[in-house]
Amino acid sequence: MGEFDGKVAVVTGSSGIGLGAALKFAREGATVHLCGIDESHNERAKDEAAGLDVNVAEIDVTQPGRLGPWIHEIGSNGGIDILVNAAAVQTYGTTESTDFEHWNRVIATNLTSCFLTSHLAYPFMKQRGGGAIVHVSSVQGHANQNEVLAYATSKGGIHALTRAQAVDAAKDGVRVNSISPGSVRTPLLEFAAQTVAGEGNPIEEVIENFGNSHPVGRVGTVEETSELIAFLCSDRAGFCTGGDYLIDGGLTAGIGV
Repeated sequence: MGEFDGKVAVVTGSSGIGLGAALKFAREGATVHLCGIDESHNERAKDEAAGLDVNVAEIDVTQPGRLGPWIHEIGSNGGIDILVNAAAVQTYGTTESTDFEHWNRVIATNLTSCFLTSHLAYPFMKQRGGGAIVHVSSVQGHANQNEVLAYATSKGGIHALTRAQAVDAAKDGVRVNSISPGSVRTPLLEFAAQTVAGEGNPIEEVIENFGNSHPVGRVGTVEETSELIAFLCSDRAGFCTGGDYLIDGGLTAGIGV
């Protein structure tokens, strides 16, 4: 028997943390509906989920006209118990260099999508008598490096969204939490490392340096973030709502001196 037998989970982001969470839920007995915008990531997700009850769809989470029917179909045909928002883009820019198009894309993908999916899934969770929502934020919602204006704002916004949703949703038995990972080995982290290393240069040394900035001396894994997400979505976390849970290898516990 799996911990999530009979549960239906909706997960956004078909690579990295999102894929890891989807596989964890499916291995514990859930029916999982996973979406992503990148075709190559979607195909890899299908390969990794072979033999599991994971359905992968190509969905742009910033487009309500596509997202709405997808979630409505899932909810109407099987209900929704769990929602995990892991879809995200990482971009760079300051107040001066970030243009309006760049800003809107990051906020829409990283923050507004969390509202949209929650808004669409919520009625189906109420019908089931409750549920659990986890938004994937970042340590950069707490403290950030240079030139991540839009990204850091989107991740800090997730913390406020989580608190507001949790207070409103408690009466319906819906718990809402967020997690804030440090450096975790995902395609998004590899993109960041490539940006630092320069196009065409190897990234392993950069990733090792990322890891060394954490007191535990390494980057995290999607398996570790999946364990935390699964806990927060389980009955074991019945008294957890409105919180943000750091999984950052001690990164935000220290000071850079």
